[in-house]
Amino acid sequence: MTETAAGPQVIIGLGIAIFVMIALVLKTRVHALLALIIAASIAGLIGGMPPNAVIGAITDGFGSTLSTIGLVIGFGVMMGRILEVSGAGQRMAYSILKMLGKEREDWAMALTGYIVSIPIFCDSAYVILNPLVRALARNSGRSVLALGIALASGLAITHSAVPPTPGPLGVAGIFGVDVGLMIAWGVTFTIPALIVMVLYARFMGPRIEAMIERDVPDTLRRDEDEEDPLAGQRPMEELPTLLKSVLPIALPIALIFCNTLVTALVGESDDPALAVQIIQFVGHPVIAVGIGVLVAVYGLIPKMPRDQVLSHLEKGVESAGIILLVTGAGGALGAVLRASGAGDYIGESVASLAMPAFLIPFIIATLVRFVQGSGTVSMITGASISAPILSSMPDVNLVLAAQAACLGGLFFSYFNDSYFWVVNRMLGVRTAKHQLLVLSVPTTLGWAAALVALFIANAFVG
Repeated sequence: MTETAAGPQVIIGLGIAIFVMIALVLKTRVHALLALIIAASIAGLIGGMPPNAVIGAITDGFGSTLSTIGLVIGFGVMMGRILEVSGAGQRMAYSILKMLGKEREDWAMALTGYIVSIPIFCDSAYVILNPLVRALARNSGRSVLALGIALASGLAITHSAVPPTPGPLGVAGIFGVDVGLMIAWGVTFTIPALIVMVLYARFMGPRIEAMIERDVPDTLRRDEDEEDPLAGQRPMEELPTLLKSVLPIALPIALIFCNTLVTALVGESDDPALAVQIIQFVGHPVIAVGIGVLVAVYGLIPKMPRDQVLSHLEKGVESAGIILLVTGAGGALGAVLRASGAGDYIGESVASLAMPAFLIPFIIATLVRFVQGSGTVSMITGASISAPILSSMPDVNLVLAAQAACLGGLFFSYFNDSYFWVVNRMLGVRTAKHQLLVLSVPTTLGWAAALVALFIANAFVG
C-alpha cells in the first residue's frame, strides 16, 4: 500500500480509535489502560497493519516505554511514601513558613506544595498538608481558602510538569528526552504559572470565602470546641530536620542535572574519563532516584522496624502499578501510530500549517483532560499520539513538546478529576459554583500562563 493511499486510511483509523477510547472511558466501566490498548488495536487494524504486526507494535511499545522510566517511577513512589510517613512534608512546610515570615503564608503553602508534589501524588499530599492550612488560617487570621487554594496550586503544578512525578516522567520516556532537561524546563514553565495561581488565591480566596458564608452560611466555620487541626500531625520535636527532609528530593535532582551537564559538555564518547563515567552512572535517573530512596529510608526513618519500612515501601509500589500500566499503554499506542504510518502522514500535513509544533501535544492533552479528568492520562495520551507525529518533523524541540503535553494536562480541574474532590472536600466547600472557583479557575489560569511561557520559549528554542 503506498503512502498516499494509506494516508486517509490511517487518519480514519486514528479518528475512530480516539473516539472509541474516549467513549469507553466516559460511558463504560472499561479502565483507561484497556481503553488505550483497544484504541491502539483499532488504529493499527483500520490503518492497514496485519494483526500480528499490531500485536508486535503494542508489546514493543509497551516494553520500550517502561524500560526507560519504569524503575524510576517505582523508586519515586517508594520515596514519596517515606516522605509521607516520616513527617518530612510537615517539616518543609514549617521551615518555609519560618523563612518567608508573616503575611506570606500563602506563598509558604504554595512552595511547600511545589516541592512536596515532586515525589508524592498530589491527592495524598493535600490530605497530609491540609491540617497545616487549617491551623495556619486559625492562628494567622488569613483566609482558609486563600491558603488552601495556594497549597492546591503548588501541588498541582509540579505534579503536572516536573519529574520524577510519574506523569511527566512517562511523557519524557515516550518522547525519549533527557530527564534532566525535562526537570529544568518543567521548573521554568511552572514558576510563572505558580505566581499567577497564588495571586489568584490571595485575591480571590477571601472573596470566595465571603461568598460561601453569604450563600451557604456556616459551612466553613470552625466551632470553638472543635479539635485542634494539627491533632493528627507529628509533634515538632519528632519531625526530621529540614536537611534530612529535603535531601531525598534534592540529591537525585542534583545528580540528574550533573549527568545532563556533563553529557552535554563531553558528548557521546566510547571511552570517557573515569570521573565522567561515575557522574553518568550515579546521575542516571534510575540510579539517582534509587539513591534518593536509600537516603529517605536511612535518613528519615532510621529507627523504624524493618518490617514496617518494607510495608511502607511496598504500599508505595502498589500505588504506582496503574501509573506504570497506563504509561506503558500510552507507549503502545504511540508505537502503533508510528508503525501504521499515521505519525508520518499527520506530521507532513501539520508541517505545512503555520502552527507551532508544540501546540499539537498541548491541544490533545488539554482536550483529553477536559473530557476524562485525569491529568496523568491526558499527558500520556497527548504524548503517545503526538510523539510519532513530531518525530517526523525536522527541527522540533522535543523537550518543549514533551512539556506541552504535560502542561496541557493542567487544564480546568473539575468534577471528573479526583483531585478536585479531594481539595474541595478537605476545605469543606460543597456547592458546585464555589468548587469551580476554588480549583477549576486557578488551574485554568495556570494552564494559560504556561501556554504563554511555551509561546515565548518556542520563539527562542522551538
